[in-house]
Amino acid sequence: MPHTNQLALFLATAFVLAIVPGPGMFYAAGRTLTGGRREGLASTAGTALGGLFHVVAATVGLSALILASAQLFTAVKMLGAAYLVWLGVKTLVTARREAMAASQAMVSGVAAGTRRAFRDGVVVEALNPKTAAFFLGFLPQFVAPDRGNLWLQFLLLGAVSVVLNTLADVLVAYFAAAFRQAFSGNPRLLRRFREASGALFIALGAGMLLTRRPA
Repeated sequence: MPHTNQLALFLATAFVLAIVPGPGMFYAAGRTLTGGRREGLASTAGTALGGLFHVVAATVGLSALILASAQLFTAVKMLGAAYLVWLGVKTLVTARREAMAASQAMVSGVAAGTRRAFRDGVVVEALNPKTAAFFLGFLPQFVAPDRGNLWLQFLLLGAVSVVLNTLADVLVAYFAAAFRQAFSGNPRLLRRFREASGALFIALGAGMLLTRRPA
């Protein structure tokens, strides 16, 4: 493990980064407003698994390889952005139909919806090059070479960072679910929520598309 002072600084920094609103929180909120609390929580579980993928990938050097190659970085970035935009367009297209039968959709589509939300969360986070850049640029600052087992330190710090981010996203999902429940009797407003969520996914995809490869 890192030195005590390094670990304390890491935990403080990781906590602040976790509670600062970012794409993960907006994604969790969008999925919750679209499909309810269970779908929002499933999406946070998916993004957590996608984040752990980046931790492991960075540990074995895969993330470094992607960031070192302009072609690979661009390919991953475009795939991730396209997937988010596709989710956004799909949400916008189905918003009217789902709003007209909101209660039936939520009852009959929960299982399939949570599976899709989990899968989408994994894919979106795994194809996010900003996450790869974050772990490669952030975690090495807190690894202590003189303490040995660098790969184990990297994995543990990365896992802690993912857990903190996931807890923040879970809280956002609960707040968004409460907000959605408060207006569940207004189908027109629910439709607006879903449309806003679709637009948010498209905006997140556009933001990912504009991501530049670190120098």
